[in-house]
Amino acid sequence: MKKAYLEITMNVAATDRPKAGAVYSKYKEPFLSSIPGAESKDLLLREEDVQVLHGFDSQASAENYLKSELFGNDVVRELKPYLSADPEIRIYERQ
Repeated sequence: MKKAYLEITMNVAATDRPKAGAVYSKYKEPFLSSIPGAESKDLLLREEDVQVLHGFDSQASAENYLKSELFGNDVVRELKPYLSADPEIRIYERQ
């Protein structure tokens, strides 16, 4: 069965990481319960950046999430003040 991962890498200042983490926590449950095909969501804090790794049942589900109201109207809007550059967005498909 195919699976897909959506990786969003963000440049967030160390002082803003707790606030960005709070946005992740706030939207984890709504993501898992309301986005079709969503299977997991993990926060990866690295010294150089912050990554959120989303697991989906297919690449199409990952692409649809990027077009969803939850992503565009809520998550992006709340994270925007903490970003020092545009996020890097990648989708990987596993066979």
